[in-house]
Amino acid sequence: MRGRPVPAMGLLRQIDAVARAAFPTGLTALLMVLAAVPVGLPGLLPAVALPCIVFWSVFRPAALPPLAVFGLGLLGDLLSFAPVGSGVLTLLVVTGLVTRWRRFLVKQSFLAVWLAYCGVALGAAALEWLLQVVLGWRVLPVAPGLYQVMLSAGLYPGLAWIMSRIHEAMSRAESAP
Repeated sequence: MRGRPVPAMGLLRQIDAVARAAFPTGLTALLMVLAAVPVGLPGLLPAVALPCIVFWSVFRPAALPPLAVFGLGLLGDLLSFAPVGSGVLTLLVVTGLVTRWRRFLVKQSFLAVWLAYCGVALGAAALEWLLQVVLGWRVLPVAPGLYQVMLSAGLYPGLAWIMSRIHEAMSRAESAP
């Protein structure tokens, strides 16, 4: 209605808005911590972190700012005992790349996004391998990186399905009066 002032945002709405904004980062961190539990499946931590980072960078980029990606990369490095900074740089590069292609990816079918994700996962594994070779001063085998790419590509559809349901619920809550 015209002429009527918009009511001030109440405390509960402010808390809800902050929680919705922090949810993608919190969910990714929680999944990373759960993936770090030793269950006998190597490479699970980066294979869980990358789909979350890519999904939220495409469909809700404002909820995953570079500082949050930096923190998630640092958490991943510390949980996986990787050289500190390698996961940070990899996730920041992936976020930048995916955010740059966001307008194109958001309009595509799931299959096209999944194929793009597989390419991004392969590039991220190659960058991570290169960083570990440079920082460790020794050549590492390539097979674990390829295993990680396949595991990550296999996990993406299930994680994307769950995160898309969450994203839709968040969008409905944001558009509700």
